[in-house]
Amino acid sequence: MSGGGTQKSFRKALGALKDTTTVSLAKVNSDYKELDIAIVKATNHVERPAKEKHIRAVFASISATRPRADVAYCIHALAKRLSKTHNWAVALKTLIVIHRALREVDPTFHEEVINYGRSRSHMLNMAHFKDDSSPNAWDYSAWVRSYALFLEERLECFRVLKYDIETDRPRTKDLDTAELLEHLPALQLLLFRVLGCQPQGAAVHNFVIQLALSLVASESTKIYQAISDGTVNLVDKFFEMQRHDALKALDIYRRAGQQAERLSEFYEVCKSLDIGRGERFIKIEQPPASFLQAMEEYVKEAPRGSTFRKDQTVDNKVDAPKEMMAIEYKKTPEVEEAKPPSPPPPEPVKVEAPVVEPPDLLGLDDPLPVASELDEKNALALAIVPVEQPTSVAPTQGNGTAGWELALVTAPSSNENATAASKLVLIFPRYS
Repeated sequence: MSGGGTQKSFRKALGALKDTTTVSLAKVNSDYKELDIAIVKATNHVERPAKEKHIRAVFASISATRPRADVAYCIHALAKRLSKTHNWAVALKTLIVIHRALREVDPTFHEEVINYGRSRSHMLNMAHFKDDSSPNAWDYSAWVRSYALFLEERLECFRVLKYDIETDRPRTKDLDTAELLEHLPALQLLLFRVLGCQPQGAAVHNFVIQLALSLVASESTKIYQAISDGTVNLVDKFFEMQRHDALKALDIYRRAGQQAERLSEFYEVCKSLDIGRGERFIKIEQPPASFLQAMEEYVKEAPRGSTFRKDQTVDNKVDAPKEMMAIEYKKTPEVEEAKPPSPPPPEPVKVEAPVVEPPDLLGLDDPLPVASELDEKNALALAIVPVEQPTSVAPTQGNGTAGWELALVTAPSSNENATAASKLVLIFPRYS
């Protein structure tokens, strides 16, 4: 025991020496020596809450009336303090300063912290923080990590909501469906981080942790109130939602019921530790199970209506090319069917009809039918010859009938030449 007490005393002395050295260096080298000294004293190694005057000195340097350069330097100094320390007291007291600044300083500080996190690694990322100086320090370190997650989520919630949940009036009563489906999950995630701040082990009885826990518990009431108002607003719009939104709303409603039960347990722990100094916590009411069943039934039926609409749109998208293809296929037959009517227009345009009437006046119609008759005979002869050729190949050499058939074949050709010549002879007098 004496060895453990000696080691603890040595750590305290070493921590005090570090703080004194840092203050001395700030007095000599820093352009913001007053701010640096205030930060070191507000976040020293002493395992007790910081003095209010040091915290107020830090807040004075980040007010809206100060230059933005001063605010940026203060944020950088706090982030540097967090990143370099391995002591749970320094880390926790630094987080308390940041938390109180978010609550008590103007909203521009929120924006500066968010912008700082965008340009660099997030200053509240304490996932790997660990103080292994003692078994109790392990429990303290675990709570410090949970507290940092809460503050990180608080900034994210501010970014989504565009207002601070602690200092401004909740607006979830007046939001439309799209905004509710965006804001309520952010608030529920923030409440989840609140529930994660329930202390365990040695952290339950640590006074500095209880101080930070009182800040978290006081904000949890407003967070839950905003969620409750938003849930009531969401329920009013639920039975008019499409399936996609209804599923999100149902998930939000279920999570609200689960978190309400856990929040009741969290408040019981806070009351047992006298957290909040006698403040009355709000009464947590579970949502009625019957209404939850009605919502589930609506979602079961909603897919038919909403999925039908979605399928309709998909079918339209799929059927659209099909309809186009059908039209294309129909166009080709229509063109083919339109081809038969197309010959009739050329028929009246045939040269035979207009040419027949003038020759009637001159009495020159007789050669034309003769030529046509010869053409028909020639066509018959040509049709007969290729069919009989294979069978009459052998007898053509010995019989004289082959010459007669050939004469029939060749005779039309001479007639055709004659008719062509007669046509030429008949045409010239018309133009003469």
